[in-house]
Amino acid sequence: MTDVLAVRQDVTLTPDPRRVVVKLFVPGEDAAVVRTRARALIERVAHLDDEETARLLRDTLERFGARHRDLAATFQHHYDLVRHRAARTGHLSPTSRLLVGAYFSHEYAVEAAALCNPSMVAHPDQSGLSAGQLRVAVSLRQIGEGHLSSVGFASAVLGPGRQLTVADRSGPLVVGQRTGVRHRRDLLVAGLAEKDCDNEVTATVLDALPDRYDEATFERVLGDLPPDLLSRSTGLDTLEHLRRTNAGSYATAFPAGTALHERVLWPATPAESNGMEDARFVLFTGGSRPVYRATYTAYDGRSIATRALVSPDLRHFEMTPMRGPGARNKGIALFPRTVGGRHLALCRADGETIGLTVLDADNRWQHPVPLHGPRDSWELIQVGNCGSPIETEAGWLVLTHGVGPMRRYAIGALLLDLRRPDRVIAYLPGVLLAPERSERDGYVPNVVYSCGGLIHDGELWLPYGASDARVGFATVPVSALLTAMAHAPPEH
Repeated sequence: MTDVLAVRQDVTLTPDPRRVVVKLFVPGEDAAVVRTRARALIERVAHLDDEETARLLRDTLERFGARHRDLAATFQHHYDLVRHRAARTGHLSPTSRLLVGAYFSHEYAVEAAALCNPSMVAHPDQSGLSAGQLRVAVSLRQIGEGHLSSVGFASAVLGPGRQLTVADRSGPLVVGQRTGVRHRRDLLVAGLAEKDCDNEVTATVLDALPDRYDEATFERVLGDLPPDLLSRSTGLDTLEHLRRTNAGSYATAFPAGTALHERVLWPATPAESNGMEDARFVLFTGGSRPVYRATYTAYDGRSIATRALVSPDLRHFEMTPMRGPGARNKGIALFPRTVGGRHLALCRADGETIGLTVLDADNRWQHPVPLHGPRDSWELIQVGNCGSPIETEAGWLVLTHGVGPMRRYAIGALLLDLRRPDRVIAYLPGVLLAPERSERDGYVPNVVYSCGGLIHDGELWLPYGASDARVGFATVPVSALLTAMAHAPPEH
């Protein structure tokens, strides 16, 4: 066992129930049989006298205002979402409308249940640091009521040496707001092909769309479809499928001035309605300028789908679906640059084996080449990656996770050839990190798990979730880790 290589830091992040966002609340929609009570509630608010209305709104803003940014604007927005339910909407005063919005709002504690599965990348702001320091952005899977996951962030400073300082995470949270997105025709083509949807309606739409298009162009093309095509038996179903496939791509942004730890990537499409899970961030350096990329799992309560995001600054984000056989299942991790001109990713398409997949010219991730399957006692159930490969002079360092008896998760390591990443050239005998006695209890017991670390000043910095109860940090000297790896891995 090689657990002694990893040195745990004293710093941990724990779930904070004070970290809340304001969400729309519609009474009745949480019942087993959906029957909104919106109209009756609005009527009851409308019958309050002016003095009572003003007092209730003032008390609500005083009680909750310091916990949120521009709470009155949120109340106005929520009122606008339900105003069609009010027959007397035109007679409501501005104060009454804000109070209606307050009744249709509730706080949601984004990480009240769990905080876990971090990844770490260099922060976009490296100002004000001393020699030997690096500011990092830590992404977090945060889980609240109903096992609903979203993506949050923290900032920290590494170094000098093994020093670690995590920035304060207080302050009002902000959910990203949808912005206009330039859809990609090739992703729409790939999505339709994945569902084997090829008919005259789809062919006509695809022929009319440019390589990049906005929502208005898409709807105009649909609106211009000949009636003869729409009247076919599959016409309306195809239109619905086109819209659903196209909706997989969207963009979101945060106001200037919001700190990184205040930003929350919140589920924004039906495919994500039950959560955005396990974001694996990496700073991609293969283009004209470095950009942040990540993959995450979208969950709708029944099925999962793999999504990708790209961001120039961790303030503006574009989300797109990932297509192809290599993008099936969870746990895709992108390489930080192209290799031999190709975009590569680690995956686990079969649910239990780490594989290598390549992005083809049609933006589909191809059938993976197996790299490492369950073989050692601590990983016999399944294996997967713990984030994007990390480039070293010796090869691509891949942190892995394995699942053993009693569904106990541990972290190991592989080394891939720099030029031929389909070749495993070394592996770490045993585990690098396993749950200690103090880490085994939590929301999901007996687990250590990471979505990605980085190398700084000769040290591998590894953030990890401990039983989904807290996030810890460990360091490993890269030279010691490479020395401990066996350079003649057995055949799988």
